[in-house]
Amino acid sequence: MNNNEATDKLSPLKPLTSEQQQLVHQVLEFTTNHLKEQSTPAIFTIFGDAGTGKSVVLSHLFNEIQTAARVDPESPLYKTTNKFVVNHPEILKVYRQIAGDHPHLLKKDFMRPTSLINQLDKANQTIDVAVIDEAHLLLSKPDHYNNFYHDNQLVEIIKRSKVVIIVFDQYQVLRMKSLWTPERLRQITSLYPHAEYHLKHQFRMTASDDLIQWMNDLTDGDIKPLPADSRQNYDFRVYDDAEEMRQAIVQRNKEVGLSRILSTSGYPSTLDGGKHYIKEGRFKMPWDQYNFTVTPWAEIPETINEVGSIYTCQGFDLNYAGIIIGPIFSQNPANNHLQIHLDKFTDVEAFKKRADLTDPKEIKRLEERMLLNALNVIMKRGVLGTYLYAHDSRLRATLFRLYHDLVSVQKRK
Repeated sequence: MNNNEATDKLSPLKPLTSEQQQLVHQVLEFTTNHLKEQSTPAIFTIFGDAGTGKSVVLSHLFNEIQTAARVDPESPLYKTTNKFVVNHPEILKVYRQIAGDHPHLLKKDFMRPTSLINQLDKANQTIDVAVIDEAHLLLSKPDHYNNFYHDNQLVEIIKRSKVVIIVFDQYQVLRMKSLWTPERLRQITSLYPHAEYHLKHQFRMTASDDLIQWMNDLTDGDIKPLPADSRQNYDFRVYDDAEEMRQAIVQRNKEVGLSRILSTSGYPSTLDGGKHYIKEGRFKMPWDQYNFTVTPWAEIPETINEVGSIYTCQGFDLNYAGIIIGPIFSQNPANNHLQIHLDKFTDVEAFKKRADLTDPKEIKRLEERMLLNALNVIMKRGVLGTYLYAHDSRLRATLFRLYHDLVSVQKRK
């Protein structure tokens, strides 16, 4: 069974590449230098697309920081107070599970951003180092639902820290209350001593660079012919029957585990026996349920019978992902471009108004970009294989034809 469980993928014991090791060393050096100076907060930003190994770098880095803080009197980090922050409940569960297996990591070291800010304020304290995973999920406006009453979580964490280390991916911004662009980020980081690093190598997927580029083009709205190496060392398929795809994913799950169906939004939110279902011809499966356990959604065996959403799969690896491109996307009848149907988007929380956005054209552009981002995120989950099905009949036919053309050429060789 191929082991891509999140606790193994993010473990500080997982071997790093030489580039990743060098980056950990570089960030540690940056951190200790600025802790010695202690004049103003300093920020190190690690940029990288989905699957480029950002989180495993942070996991190793934080383990080294906490080991030095707790056991190394010779280190500038000794007896420092440091926190690891992530605004994603499913990923937070993984880090807390990892903490239980490592002597110098404690579960209380890992926190949601609002909890950290409120805890520090209540005790009138600051911290030395804040390590922030998935910084693109930080709130950039007040959010009463999350008991956050300031304007920006990153700004508030910087105010309460001496060094802040973040990872950031502009293509994983999914909600208006967490609206970030590289420009918006740099407006903040440029006020402080700062450094940046860009991770570019894709580690998650065994897919070819050309197929990953094809996926990026699709999630930029362009439907292009599939590259010749789409199925080289990678199980890529397109289906015109969602139930057939589901059966294939169930079989992959029996063979190697960690295989799930995922979907974009756009299906009517009507209750059926207490659950919301996705229906596509013979296919009928319920959306993911709220996960009250400490185990990530994808690693609960029963979720083979649910459809995962962006909120349960973001940040996680699957061995095989069966992707349903839902009703919010269709193919333009006049060309090979995607059309985005904002009126079919069913997550009302995602696009709440912001006081700093008033131009309707800009709002529409950002909302469309967020939906494309969501498609990009779910398409980058499958380590060993990705299967696709599209709700829109024209898009489904085009993708299936492109796939059939690819397979036909390969059979003739």
